[in-house]
Amino acid sequence: MLEDFLSSNRAMLIARCRSKVATRRAPRATDQELWYGIPLFLDQLVNALQRQEAALSSPIQNTSSSSAIGRMGAQHGNELLRRGFTVGEVVHDYGDLCQAITDLAVEQNATISAAEFRMLNWCLDDAIAGAVTEFGRQRDEFTSADCTRATNERLGCLAHELRNLIGTATLAVATIKRGSVGMAGATSALLDRSLIGLRDLVDRTLVEVRLTAGISERRERIEVAAFIAEVQMAATIEARARDLEFIVAPIEEGLAVEGDRQILAAAVANVLQNAVKFTRPHGRVSLNAYAVADRILIGVEDECGGLPEGKVEEIFRPFTQLSVERTGLGLGLPISRRGVEANGGRLHVRNRAGTGCVFTIDLPRAGPPVS
Repeated sequence: MLEDFLSSNRAMLIARCRSKVATRRAPRATDQELWYGIPLFLDQLVNALQRQEAALSSPIQNTSSSSAIGRMGAQHGNELLRRGFTVGEVVHDYGDLCQAITDLAVEQNATISAAEFRMLNWCLDDAIAGAVTEFGRQRDEFTSADCTRATNERLGCLAHELRNLIGTATLAVATIKRGSVGMAGATSALLDRSLIGLRDLVDRTLVEVRLTAGISERRERIEVAAFIAEVQMAATIEARARDLEFIVAPIEEGLAVEGDRQILAAAVANVLQNAVKFTRPHGRVSLNAYAVADRILIGVEDECGGLPEGKVEEIFRPFTQLSVERTGLGLGLPISRRGVEANGGRLHVRNRAGTGCVFTIDLPRAGPPVS
């Protein structure tokens, strides 16, 4: 009988399952891994087999065994998820046991009836279902918790940056109101920078919300020359305040792209703001836009000193800041890349070691306007 076979070979079956688990790739199994799996499952399987006759005649009477096996499977799935295992590895644990029972039964010429094998499969199904269900539930909880932490981090950073910009603007206004400085001096420029920073922060946040929420794009034909003239105004003021030279190359008339103006404007503004922010004092930032075949390229070149070796792609990761300058959220460039890609383009950077970076926004060129 299968019940006697399992009881007398319990230790050997567990050892065979442990051997199979030990050959698995990372994460490595521990001595505790199978506690909520194979040993308890074997004990409960024996118990279920003892009630086999009642179970086959009246499935309702087997509810307690089914519940126990399901709970054990759930506990096993929870345990392995916390240890970093995949749902596939959870299922394989039970598959290993089934194979071990079958192989050992063949080796010993054990007599096991079809009904007993049916009970074995039924119990395995119950245990796997419990493990997989719990695995999925826990994974969803972990994912939700991670999302909550990420959201709280972003909100905290956003509130911090808003407070700094508002505080700076308030101090500048208070100084101007006292009449001790004029409207054309450094304090006025500080006020300008704070207000521009607030506007850019709000624009960037709105764009991120749209991209994350999957709000449909508002595509339109965008004339490149007029578009660049709009986005360069804020960069001109910021560059002047930081004592930087800002050069915009002449742009050929008639060049156009099709896309979401708000998202593209935020992408270009973020790249420009990044260039101005990190360019060394008295340095130069340049902007040009031109056509190459069926593409429109918008290039922003700075003099930040270049990026560390092997760190080029890291600047596009959220909350990553490679410079000693730590103001801001570290979200501008990641949002820019997402915004450009949402409009069918690409954003990449070329590092000029010791000098600076060249950011290029590559977009599909729009055809001539329909008359």
